[in-house]
Amino acid sequence: MDLIRNQFFIGFCINFILIYIFCKVPLMTKGGWISAGILGTILWGCLSWQGWMSVVIYLLFGSLVTKIGFKFKKEQGIAEKRDGRRGPENVWGSAATGLFLAIMTKFNDANVVILKIGFAASFAAKLADTFGSEIGKRFGKDTYLITSLKKVESGTEGGISLEGTLASVLGSIFMAFIMLRLSLISTKIHFVIVAVSGFLATLSESIIGARFQNKYKLSNEMVNAIQTSIASVFAIFSMIFYSYFLN
Repeated sequence: MDLIRNQFFIGFCINFILIYIFCKVPLMTKGGWISAGILGTILWGCLSWQGWMSVVIYLLFGSLVTKIGFKFKKEQGIAEKRDGRRGPENVWGSAATGLFLAIMTKFNDANVVILKIGFAASFAAKLADTFGSEIGKRFGKDTYLITSLKKVESGTEGGISLEGTLASVLGSIFMAFIMLRLSLISTKIHFVIVAVSGFLATLSESIIGARFQNKYKLSNEMVNAIQTSIASVFAIFSMIFYSYFLN
């Protein structure tokens, strides 16, 4: 009975069944599905179904927005590889920070609220990045390098467009709203901190892409991990500052 009630066991069973049913859907590679199963099991065990559902929604909307105008982006040579299917490197690059914070909630009861805010911000940042990148590459009229505002080709690392930037704002707000509805965050100030942190981290990711990615040969997955970490750190320290000085 204890095993049946164990959240990690429940998470494993649910993820195994769902992946077995949906693994033919071209959202992920085989390795991506396996990684998603591991990720989902741990998230369910640490943050129950709410944490699991939040990341399922992130993966779903991230995959869907990648498909917008995919034919056009493929013709321009700026589409995601493997026709947009996520591999294990994409899963862990996007979710490593959030997973770490989820695991920490099992060992640090006193700071669960702050850890959940950091968790929420990491995925707000990643969805903001995906929305901005994919919408910008398809609908952005003019693309500018964020560090110099010099006009560059669409798809250039560190390039931003008005359309993509607005999409990033929408993506971060949407993910913060999902986190609020799932009760991973619980107040309006949490919502604001998560949404703002996600967007600011996305701008930071563009700066990293423009100045350091090619110079230090950073993979997109490494940049994603840095971006989500920036979002989490910014959100956590913003919450601490608010709690001690403004509340």
